[in-house]
Amino acid sequence: MVAVLMVLTSHEDMGNTGKKTGWYLPELAHPHHVFKTAGYNMTFVSPKGGKAPLDPSSLEAFKDDTICQEFLADKEAMNLVDNTNAITSIKAADYDVVFCVGGHGPMFDLPNNDDVNKAIAAIYEKGGIAAAVCHGPAGIVNTKLSNGDYLIKGKKVTGFTNAEEEAVKLVEAMPFLLETKLKENGAQFEKAPNMFEACVCASDRVVTGQNPASATPMAEKIVELLKQK
Repeated sequence: MVAVLMVLTSHEDMGNTGKKTGWYLPELAHPHHVFKTAGYNMTFVSPKGGKAPLDPSSLEAFKDDTICQEFLADKEAMNLVDNTNAITSIKAADYDVVFCVGGHGPMFDLPNNDDVNKAIAAIYEKGGIAAAVCHGPAGIVNTKLSNGDYLIKGKKVTGFTNAEEEAVKLVEAMPFLLETKLKENGAQFEKAPNMFEACVCASDRVVTGQNPASATPMAEKIVELLKQK
């Protein structure tokens, strides 16, 4: 059975705005739906373990989204969110895919977490897929391989764009701009023609989605790639 390591944020404060953040509902609910349908086994982890905070704004924004509402009503899934394993407790060799769930929270606690970076590198270097959606690529932006190169170097990668960050008026609240950092670390950054449209990149076992609209097609791309193995 395919094993997927779902990496969620432990961070719930939106910079110095006084607002709460965390993981973004459709960016977990939709991939979870795709992976569950495919029969994959999922393990939920976070830097600190325990309850991974859900961005409250995503509850309101996706209150009419059927898959999101099914996820919230899924007691087993919500129990996994409320009781994530600490990233240090897992053995990377057990997983075929590592997936960094989006939300603004990951921007704060994933990029410089050595345990997260080591797990991602280990899964990728054993032939696994490294994936992320929206702000989730913050989890892979600083990951280095055993040869010292950034994981994303030379690969086509997408993520929440600078223009999208400006549109939601959160540039000042972020520790860095994701698009800018991905480019700085060697990625060939790609994006949809228009903001908030779906865009998925698959490049040498690195699969990324630009924004919430990209969550389902990104997960479907992972399933497609695994079927080709």
